[in-house]
Amino acid sequence: MSQFATYPSLRDRVVFITGGASGIGESLVEHFCAQGARVAFVDLQAAAGEALTRSIAARGEPEPMFMACDLRDIAALRLAVERTAAELGPIRVLVNNAANDTRHLIDDVTVEYWDDRMAVNLRHKFFAAKAVRPHMRAGGGGSIINISSVSFLKAQGSMPAYLTAKAGIIGLTRALARDLGPEGIRVNTVIPGWIMTQRQIDLWVDEESERALLREQCLKEKVFPPDVARMVLFLAADDSRMCSAQAFTVDGGWT
Repeated sequence: MSQFATYPSLRDRVVFITGGASGIGESLVEHFCAQGARVAFVDLQAAAGEALTRSIAARGEPEPMFMACDLRDIAALRLAVERTAAELGPIRVLVNNAANDTRHLIDDVTVEYWDDRMAVNLRHKFFAAKAVRPHMRAGGGGSIINISSVSFLKAQGSMPAYLTAKAGIIGLTRALARDLGPEGIRVNTVIPGWIMTQRQIDLWVDEESERALLREQCLKEKVFPPDVARMVLFLAADDSRMCSAQAFTVDGGWT
């Protein structure tokens, strides 16, 4: 990472990341730790989360604090936020990353499934922001970064609930930015393109889809989790102090 920016304002800053055990979230945890931030993250994948903390500590970087948490359980999320503040200090950065893009057909969607997809992909983002707000306010401000997806901009099929939630994140960001701005809290969205996480590679990337992707992107390279993480670092740091209510797309010019 040495060829990329270092942000002095992130050193020792307390950062809370959701869905940090794999994919984009894993890269977020790694990048914030490399900046010297004090990182806490939550995820359902306990084994992966614990392995990540060990690997970062083995590199000699600040060891993050991992807590297993099902973000559909808002009470558990609140407890994780309060534990982070008690052990690491007031949270100044929240990265609402956790999501699940399981495919689903319209005819198969029940009321219960729809509500579950909203709980997995959207609801917890609001309640995480609400939980960190007092800590950011007491600390003089903060930065909230919500992770969306280009899937709704591309009108991608076979996952209507997921697209609805990801579109809703844009509205949530703008609403929170307006209400929290007077308290010095900035709120922005990052919109990743098709990011080459292990999950995507295992489930959906093949030679044909890869050729189609690179044909449509302006930049003829695949996009990887660190590309998203570096945008998030900028939005978390004081360098972006006057950026709020905005959406920043990282997709190689796909949309």
